[in-house]
Amino acid sequence: MRTLSIAGQPIGNGNKTLIVAEIGINHNGDVAIAKKLIAAAKEAGCDAVKFQKRTIEIVYTPEELAKPRENPFGPTNGDLKRGLEFGENEYCEIDRFCREQGLFWFASPWDEPSVDFLERLGVPCHKVAAASLTDSGLLRKIKATGKPVILSTGMSSAEEIDAAVKIFGTENLLILHCVSLYPAAADKVNLRAMQTLMKKYPAPVGYSGHELDVAISAAAVALGACMIERHFTLDRAMWGSDHKASIVPTEMQAMIDNIRLIEQALGAPEIHCLPEEEPVKAKLRRIKA
Repeated sequence: MRTLSIAGQPIGNGNKTLIVAEIGINHNGDVAIAKKLIAAAKEAGCDAVKFQKRTIEIVYTPEELAKPRENPFGPTNGDLKRGLEFGENEYCEIDRFCREQGLFWFASPWDEPSVDFLERLGVPCHKVAAASLTDSGLLRKIKATGKPVILSTGMSSAEEIDAAVKIFGTENLLILHCVSLYPAAADKVNLRAMQTLMKKYPAPVGYSGHELDVAISAAAVALGACMIERHFTLDRAMWGSDHKASIVPTEMQAMIDNIRLIEQALGAPEIHCLPEEEPVKAKLRRIKA
């Protein structure tokens, strides 16, 4: 398996698990909330935060935008989508704040102009959302940046994943096992699919989870995940579609504590008597003739 580096952090082959808080649209269109989420992610021990970037008129049809949908920004779905979308000023402020906090940020671009937008801001990598895995034009646009790519495989067949990996190659790719249910029940998570991905592709493999507990993500690390991404909120009771499938800061910190403990416990594959075991061995083992 290759080792990938993002923002100076090596990923894979026994390196520290990359922990990403998926803020997504849980900022509710408010930079002040985004900053609180970033600070909380840092406090919990995350390495990075992730957002989503869309060009609204490209991603959604006029009919979809015109649908009635009462929300804090107006009476239509378009009002909501536009209200949740950050522009350059907001992302420059986010970039500055992340640097102050000592973590990095990136995003999932949902269309080609959004790739250009993120490139102008100098993101260290690009994330392909599960919904975009079959958008070959977008994938080629992302590939052309030369940046590391994180590919989410939710709601995809093996053949669809093959086609996406063929576009990117495996040299600069990190693949995330994912189940696109919000939230996902434990019996739908299927962590063993990570091992299938590991055997099939010579690329680092991680896990993007939408379950409402912290044990499953820690188990993913025990099975070899090199990155964990979790949707993140300040409070699941906040308005918005993604909060209910997100974990809160205390849960994120507990998950990371468990992951760091598991990383220590995994140790090395060699079997031998530890130096610390020698006194115990001398005291307890019978020596036979």
